[in-house]
Amino acid sequence: MLDNPRSPRVRAVTKLAKKSARADTGTFLLEGPQAAREALAWRPDLVVELFVTEHALRKHDDVVALAREAEVRTELVAEHVLDAMADTVTPQGFVAVCRQFPVSLDAVFDASPRLIAVLEEVRDPGNAGTIIRAADSAGADAVVFSGHTVDLYNPKVVRSTTGSIFHVPVAVGATIEGVLTRAKAAGLRVLAADMAGDDLLVARVSGELAEPTAWVFGNEAHGLSDDAVALVDRVITVPIYGHAESMNLATAASVCLYESAFAQRS
Repeated sequence: MLDNPRSPRVRAVTKLAKKSARADTGTFLLEGPQAAREALAWRPDLVVELFVTEHALRKHDDVVALAREAEVRTELVAEHVLDAMADTVTPQGFVAVCRQFPVSLDAVFDASPRLIAVLEEVRDPGNAGTIIRAADSAGADAVVFSGHTVDLYNPKVVRSTTGSIFHVPVAVGATIEGVLTRAKAAGLRVLAADMAGDDLLVARVSGELAEPTAWVFGNEAHGLSDDAVALVDRVITVPIYGHAESMNLATAASVCLYESAFAQRS
Protein backbone atom coordinates (compact mmCIF):
# COMPACT_ATOMS: atom_id res chain seq x y z
CA MET A 1 0.00 0.00 0.00
CA LEU A 2 1.16 3.51 -0.83
CA ASP A 3 1.20 5.46 2.42
CA ASN A 4 3.77 8.23 1.82
CA PRO A 5 2.18 11.36 0.29
CA ARG A 6 5.64 12.74 -0.48
CA SER A 7 6.84 9.80 -2.53
CA PRO A 8 7.93 10.55 -6.14
CA ARG A 9 5.08 8.50 -7.53
CA VAL A 10 2.45 10.37 -5.55
CA ARG A 11 4.00 13.73 -6.38
CA ALA A 12 3.95 12.88 -10.10
CA VAL A 13 0.20 12.30 -9.90
CA THR A 14 -0.37 15.44 -7.83
CA LYS A 15 1.42 17.57 -10.45
CA LEU A 16 -1.22 16.68 -13.05
CA ALA A 17 -3.45 19.36 -11.53
CA LYS A 18 -1.16 21.79 -13.41
CA LYS A 19 -1.47 22.30 -17.16
CA SER A 20 2.31 22.29 -17.68
CA ALA A 21 2.63 18.81 -16.16
CA ARG A 22 -0.26 17.54 -18.26
CA ALA A 23 1.36 18.94 -21.40
CA ASP A 24 4.74 17.43 -20.53
CA THR A 25 3.38 13.95 -19.84
CA GLY A 26 0.41 13.76 -22.20
CA THR A 27 -1.69 12.50 -19.30
CA PHE A 28 -4.44 13.84 -17.07
CA LEU A 29 -6.10 13.25 -13.72
CA LEU A 30 -9.40 11.43 -13.32
CA GLU A 31 -11.26 11.33 -10.01
CA GLY A 32 -14.20 9.46 -8.55
CA PRO A 33 -15.75 5.99 -9.01
CA GLN A 34 -18.19 7.00 -11.75
CA ALA A 35 -15.56 8.63 -13.94
CA ALA A 36 -13.20 5.69 -13.42
CA ARG A 37 -16.01 3.27 -14.26
CA GLU A 38 -16.78 5.07 -17.53
CA ALA A 39 -13.11 5.23 -18.51
CA LEU A 40 -12.58 1.53 -17.86
CA ALA A 41 -15.82 0.54 -19.58
CA TRP A 42 -15.41 2.69 -22.69
CA ARG A 43 -11.71 3.43 -23.11
CA PRO A 44 -9.64 1.13 -20.89
CA ASP A 45 -6.71 1.59 -23.27
CA LEU A 46 -6.37 5.16 -21.99
CA VAL A 47 -6.09 4.28 -18.29
CA VAL A 48 -2.43 4.17 -17.24
CA GLU A 49 -2.96 3.35 -13.56
CA LEU A 50 -5.66 3.39 -10.93
CA PHE A 51 -5.33 4.31 -7.25
CA VAL A 52 -7.99 3.29 -4.73
CA THR A 53 -8.53 3.38 -0.97
CA GLU A 54 -9.65 0.33 1.02
CA HIS A 55 -13.03 1.88 1.76
CA ALA A 56 -13.66 2.72 -1.91
CA LEU A 57 -12.53 -0.75 -2.95
CA ARG A 58 -15.16 -2.35 -0.72
CA LYS A 59 -17.88 0.05 -1.85
CA HIS A 60 -17.12 -0.05 -5.59
CA ASP A 61 -15.51 -3.41 -6.22
CA ASP A 62 -16.98 -3.45 -9.75
CA VAL A 63 -14.61 -0.63 -10.76
CA VAL A 64 -11.59 -2.59 -9.61
CA ALA A 65 -12.96 -5.65 -11.41
CA LEU A 66 -13.07 -3.65 -14.64
CA ALA A 67 -9.49 -2.52 -14.07
CA ARG A 68 -8.39 -6.10 -13.46
CA GLU A 69 -10.18 -7.26 -16.63
CA ALA A 70 -8.45 -4.52 -18.63
CA GLU A 71 -5.09 -5.36 -16.99
CA VAL A 72 -4.77 -1.82 -15.65
CA ARG A 73 -2.25 -1.43 -12.87
CA THR A 74 -4.17 -0.85 -9.63
CA GLU A 75 -2.60 0.38 -6.40
CA LEU A 76 -4.11 0.45 -2.93
CA VAL A 77 -3.40 3.78 -1.19
CA ALA A 78 -3.98 5.27 2.24
CA GLU A 79 -6.76 7.86 2.59
CA HIS A 80 -4.30 10.71 3.22
CA VAL A 81 -2.31 9.73 0.12
CA LEU A 82 -5.40 9.85 -2.08
CA ASP A 83 -6.24 13.23 -0.53
CA ALA A 84 -2.82 14.46 -1.66
CA MET A 85 -3.30 13.12 -5.20
CA ALA A 86 -6.80 14.44 -5.75
CA ASP A 87 -7.74 17.92 -6.93
CA THR A 88 -11.00 17.91 -4.96
CA VAL A 89 -11.30 18.75 -1.27
CA THR A 90 -13.31 15.60 -0.53
CA PRO A 91 -12.23 12.91 -3.03
CA GLN A 92 -14.31 9.76 -3.43
CA GLY A 93 -11.63 7.12 -3.09
CA PHE A 94 -10.52 6.77 -6.72
CA VAL A 95 -7.85 8.57 -8.73
CA ALA A 96 -6.69 7.44 -12.16
CA VAL A 97 -4.01 8.66 -14.53
CA CYS A 98 -5.19 8.61 -18.15
CA ARG A 99 -3.64 9.36 -21.53
CA GLN A 100 -4.92 12.44 -23.36
CA PHE A 101 -6.88 11.65 -26.52
CA PRO A 102 -8.15 14.71 -28.42
CA VAL A 103 -9.47 14.07 -31.92
CA SER A 104 -8.61 16.12 -34.99
CA LEU A 105 -10.97 18.54 -36.69
CA ASP A 106 -10.69 16.35 -39.80
CA ALA A 107 -11.97 13.38 -37.83
CA VAL A 108 -14.96 15.39 -36.59
CA PHE A 109 -16.10 16.39 -40.07
CA ASP A 110 -15.08 13.19 -41.86
CA ALA A 111 -17.74 11.47 -39.71
CA SER A 112 -20.52 13.56 -41.36
CA PRO A 113 -21.89 14.99 -38.10
CA ARG A 114 -25.48 16.16 -37.73
CA LEU A 115 -25.03 17.97 -34.42
CA ILE A 116 -21.92 19.47 -32.84
CA ALA A 117 -21.19 22.00 -30.10
CA VAL A 118 -18.48 24.61 -30.66
CA LEU A 119 -17.02 26.48 -27.69
CA GLU A 120 -15.38 29.85 -28.31
CA GLU A 121 -13.32 31.34 -25.46
CA VAL A 122 -15.30 29.48 -22.78
CA ARG A 123 -13.17 29.95 -19.67
CA ASP A 124 -15.13 28.34 -16.83
CA PRO A 125 -14.14 24.66 -16.52
CA GLY A 126 -17.47 23.72 -14.96
CA ASN A 127 -19.35 25.17 -17.92
CA ALA A 128 -17.08 23.49 -20.46
CA GLY A 129 -17.40 20.09 -18.81
CA THR A 130 -21.16 20.40 -18.40
CA ILE A 131 -21.55 21.28 -22.09
CA ILE A 132 -19.64 18.12 -23.02
CA ARG A 133 -22.00 16.16 -20.77
CA ALA A 134 -25.05 17.88 -22.31
CA ALA A 135 -23.77 17.22 -25.83
CA ASP A 136 -23.31 13.56 -24.96
CA SER A 137 -26.80 13.39 -23.45
CA ALA A 138 -28.36 15.03 -26.50
CA GLY A 139 -26.63 12.61 -28.85
CA ALA A 140 -24.31 15.19 -30.41
CA ASP A 141 -21.58 13.84 -32.65
CA ALA A 142 -18.72 15.99 -31.36
CA VAL A 143 -17.62 18.99 -29.33
CA VAL A 144 -14.95 21.46 -30.48
CA PHE A 145 -12.89 23.71 -28.18
CA SER A 146 -11.71 26.76 -30.13
CA GLY A 147 -9.57 29.78 -29.33
CA HIS A 148 -8.53 30.19 -25.71
CA THR A 149 -11.21 27.92 -24.31
CA VAL A 150 -10.20 26.26 -21.03
CA ASP A 151 -7.94 23.20 -21.22
CA LEU A 152 -9.99 20.08 -21.95
CA TYR A 153 -7.98 18.13 -19.36
CA ASN A 154 -8.35 20.62 -16.54
CA PRO A 155 -9.44 18.45 -13.56
CA LYS A 156 -12.66 20.39 -13.07
CA VAL A 157 -13.57 20.07 -16.76
CA VAL A 158 -13.00 16.32 -16.56
CA ARG A 159 -15.06 16.00 -13.34
CA SER A 160 -17.90 18.06 -14.78
CA THR A 161 -18.25 15.71 -17.75
CA THR A 162 -19.03 12.84 -15.33
CA GLY A 163 -17.47 10.38 -17.77
CA SER A 164 -18.93 11.87 -20.96
CA ILE A 165 -15.40 12.86 -22.01
CA PHE A 166 -15.01 9.18 -22.93
CA HIS A 167 -18.23 9.04 -24.96
CA VAL A 168 -18.18 12.01 -27.34
CA PRO A 169 -15.23 13.09 -29.54
CA VAL A 170 -13.70 16.43 -28.50
CA ALA A 171 -11.39 18.38 -30.80
CA VAL A 172 -9.14 21.12 -29.42
CA GLY A 173 -6.86 23.87 -30.66
CA ALA A 174 -8.85 25.08 -33.68
CA THR A 175 -9.61 28.70 -34.55
CA ILE A 176 -13.25 29.71 -34.59
CA GLU A 177 -12.89 30.76 -38.23
CA GLY A 178 -11.45 27.37 -39.15
CA VAL A 179 -14.17 25.45 -37.33
CA LEU A 180 -17.10 27.39 -38.76
CA THR A 181 -15.69 27.37 -42.28
CA ARG A 182 -15.38 23.59 -42.10
CA ALA A 183 -18.87 23.29 -40.61
CA LYS A 184 -20.44 25.22 -43.47
CA ALA A 185 -18.45 23.25 -46.05
CA ALA A 186 -19.79 20.07 -44.44
CA GLY A 187 -23.37 21.29 -44.91
CA LEU A 188 -24.09 22.22 -41.30
CA ARG A 189 -26.23 25.19 -40.41
CA VAL A 190 -24.29 27.36 -37.95
CA LEU A 191 -26.36 28.77 -35.09
CA ALA A 192 -24.95 30.95 -32.34
CA ALA A 193 -26.44 31.18 -28.88
CA ASP A 194 -26.32 34.77 -27.66
CA MET A 195 -28.42 37.25 -25.69
CA ALA A 196 -28.91 39.44 -28.77
CA GLY A 197 -30.64 37.14 -31.22
CA ASP A 198 -33.88 35.71 -32.52
CA ASP A 199 -36.14 33.81 -30.14
CA LEU A 200 -35.41 30.07 -30.03
CA LEU A 201 -39.11 29.41 -30.60
CA VAL A 202 -38.89 31.14 -33.99
CA ALA A 203 -36.14 28.74 -35.03
CA ARG A 204 -38.20 25.82 -33.75
CA VAL A 205 -41.28 26.84 -35.75
CA SER A 206 -39.27 27.47 -38.93
CA GLY A 207 -38.01 23.89 -38.91
CA GLU A 208 -34.35 24.87 -39.21
CA LEU A 209 -33.41 23.08 -36.00
CA ALA A 210 -34.03 19.77 -37.79
CA GLU A 211 -31.12 20.51 -40.14
CA PRO A 212 -27.57 19.33 -39.42
CA THR A 213 -26.36 22.01 -37.02
CA ALA A 214 -23.27 23.42 -35.37
CA TRP A 215 -24.18 25.34 -32.22
CA VAL A 216 -21.67 27.99 -31.14
CA PHE A 217 -21.37 29.00 -27.48
CA GLY A 218 -19.25 31.98 -26.45
CA ASN A 219 -17.47 33.44 -23.46
CA GLU A 220 -19.47 33.64 -20.22
CA ALA A 221 -18.84 37.38 -19.71
CA HIS A 222 -18.44 38.78 -23.21
CA GLY A 223 -20.43 36.44 -25.41
CA LEU A 224 -19.35 35.74 -28.96
CA SER A 225 -16.61 37.60 -30.77
CA ASP A 226 -17.46 39.76 -33.77
CA ASP A 227 -15.53 37.32 -35.96
CA ALA A 228 -17.75 34.45 -34.84
CA VAL A 229 -20.98 36.40 -35.27
CA ALA A 230 -19.95 37.36 -38.81
CA LEU A 231 -19.61 33.68 -39.74
CA VAL A 232 -22.82 32.23 -38.30
CA ASP A 233 -26.06 31.76 -40.19
CA ARG A 234 -28.25 32.97 -37.35
CA VAL A 235 -27.98 34.20 -33.78
CA ILE A 236 -30.49 32.62 -31.38
CA THR A 237 -31.42 33.56 -27.84
CA VAL A 238 -33.01 31.32 -25.24
CA PRO A 239 -35.91 33.40 -23.89
CA ILE A 240 -36.18 34.11 -20.17
CA TYR A 241 -39.80 34.14 -19.02
CA GLY A 242 -39.15 34.80 -15.34
CA HIS A 243 -37.10 37.48 -13.61
CA ALA A 244 -33.60 35.98 -13.87
CA GLU A 245 -30.97 38.47 -14.96
CA SER A 246 -29.40 35.90 -17.29
CA MET A 247 -29.02 32.18 -17.88
CA ASN A 248 -25.97 30.11 -17.09
CA LEU A 249 -24.01 29.27 -20.26
CA ALA A 250 -24.10 25.52 -19.75
CA THR A 251 -27.86 25.62 -19.06
CA ALA A 252 -28.51 27.61 -22.23
CA ALA A 253 -26.29 25.23 -24.21
CA SER A 254 -28.23 22.25 -22.88
CA VAL A 255 -31.51 23.80 -24.00
CA CYS A 256 -30.18 24.55 -27.49
CA LEU A 257 -28.64 21.11 -28.00
CA TYR A 258 -31.78 19.35 -26.86
CA GLU A 259 -33.99 21.51 -29.05
CA SER A 260 -31.93 20.34 -32.03
CA ALA A 261 -31.97 16.75 -30.80
CA PHE A 262 -35.78 16.81 -30.50
CA ALA A 263 -36.19 18.43 -33.93
CA GLN A 264 -33.81 16.01 -35.66
CA ARG A 265 -35.62 13.01 -34.18
CA SER A 266 -39.20 14.17 -34.66
